Amino acid sequence: MRTITVVAVALMLVLAGCSQAPGLDDTTSNPGTTGTSQTPGTMPSGPTEVVHPPDPSSDVLGWENGYWYNETVNVTRGDGLNDSEMDAVVNRSMARVERIRKLEFDKSVPVKVISRAQFRKNQGNQTTPPKRKLFDNVKFEALMMIGESTDSIAVQTKNSGSSVGGYYSPKEQSIVIISNNESAPKMNEITLSQELYHALQDQKFGFNSFNQNTRERHNAIDGVIEGDGNYVDYLYEKRCKDQWKGTCLMPNNEDSVGGGQLANIGPYLLKYQPYSDGPPFMKQIHQKQGWKGVNDLYENPPASTEQVIHPEKYPGDKPARVTVRDKTSNGWTRLKPKGRPNFGEVGEAGIFAMFMYPYYESQGNSQIIPAQQFFNTKADGQSLKEFDPLNYRSKPTEGWDGDKIVVYTNDNAKQNETGYVFKTKWDSKKDAREFVAAYEKLLKYRKAKRVDGRRNTWTVPAKTGFGDAFYVQQRGNTVVIVNAPTVSDLSDVRNGAAPKA
Repeated sequence: MRTITVVAVALMLVLAGCSQAPGLDDTTSNPGTTGTSQTPGTMPSGPTEVVHPPDPSSDVLGWENGYWYNETVNVTRGDGLNDSEMDAVVNRSMARVERIRKLEFDKSVPVKVISRAQFRKNQGNQTTPPKRKLFDNVKFEALMMIGESTDSIAVQTKNSGSSVGGYYSPKEQSIVIISNNESAPKMNEITLSQELYHALQDQKFGFNSFNQNTRERHNAIDGVIEGDGNYVDYLYEKRCKDQWKGTCLMPNNEDSVGGGQLANIGPYLLKYQPYSDGPPFMKQIHQKQGWKGVNDLYENPPASTEQVIHPEKYPGDKPARVTVRDKTSNGWTRLKPKGRPNFGEVGEAGIFAMFMYPYYESQGNSQIIPAQQFFNTKADGQSLKEFDPLNYRSKPTEGWDGDKIVVYTNDNAKQNETGYVFKTKWDSKKDAREFVAAYEKLLKYRKAKRVDGRRNTWTVPAKTGFGDAFYVQQRGNTVVIVNAPTVSDLSDVRNGAAPKA
């Protein structure tokens, strides 16, 4: 499911002198922009006389199914859109997307609007195989975002129920727009434009051609897919304020907010990275090479989130190959979920989000990465930039060269107890040391205590939700973190871990 995600305006409230931690339920509707879009000219509340310009003799860019990109459509938005009104808005929006992106739709795309309550119900009906769920739980435990006793899938589902404004389904080749108004759902043309563009991307480039089987691969590819989509979104909204002024169905106060509070901002920070860094990455390519250069990116997409965060590293700086050999004993075995790799990758974006998360959880009291460095503001120092609104660069995460998370289980261990190895490679010993220094700050944030008589070994109390033993080993530019339920289990999860001092 290709989705458009809502931006948390609360991410930057601290810049306005807010002493409280940013609230998670203050949101806007458009991931490529900041703040609620104020309508320069909303659609009329009632029908107006509309004259259709002549149709072309053949299908052309900027015209779809009887509607030109710049013509007015006759709709009454106040009571929601009926079928004919929906068709008019969708066809004109398709024409507008074509006009901006210089690509022709191969076929029409079905669109429907549902309430947020219905969307949440649909999300709740989805199931995840047990091993995949356990793997996902441990991955977010390794990032110290979601405690080991919490269902990470349920957390992310609740996040989606609050933040998603619409989605395109490649399987169904159709679009669903989500409205907060249950009795008379209303269309937001900016959300519609992006989902229509995702359909156009699928028609032209094929989403099935991309390998997105880990979070790092997903975010790296989304640097192109969502980056291009949000760049087009930005250009679309700009035209709504200028040459198309007064003709766009812009967000109103009712539909411009999300669907309530996020369950956990940590996974949100991780998944939002391509929405922030992707648009400037694509804009740079577009300005230098035109739309052809952007199209070519689909044949040679970024190999990592690092390349999207640092465009100067594309395409030459490919990530290193990271392997984790199993060195277990006493019943510990690698978890191998069906239908996905038996390892996780989170990339530079994931490690940054790991270090940024305590700022939100602690209500601004703990800053492993200085919060002021996270927000890219305009000259007023308050509002975020349209492009790259959040800065995913930091001293502890620059120099990332690759990572793997491997999960281990033991049938003889207590229920729900797992272990993992989190291995990272860095460009230099210095980069690795900076990562270790930040990670030790994260351990201390979780109330970790050093274990007497053991090298580089820590324990975290159970009351934090991350109650385990940890061993952190740096060798040159490689860092290996080993996690297990107890200190004595560490060497069983990975031979040689937690050696005596």
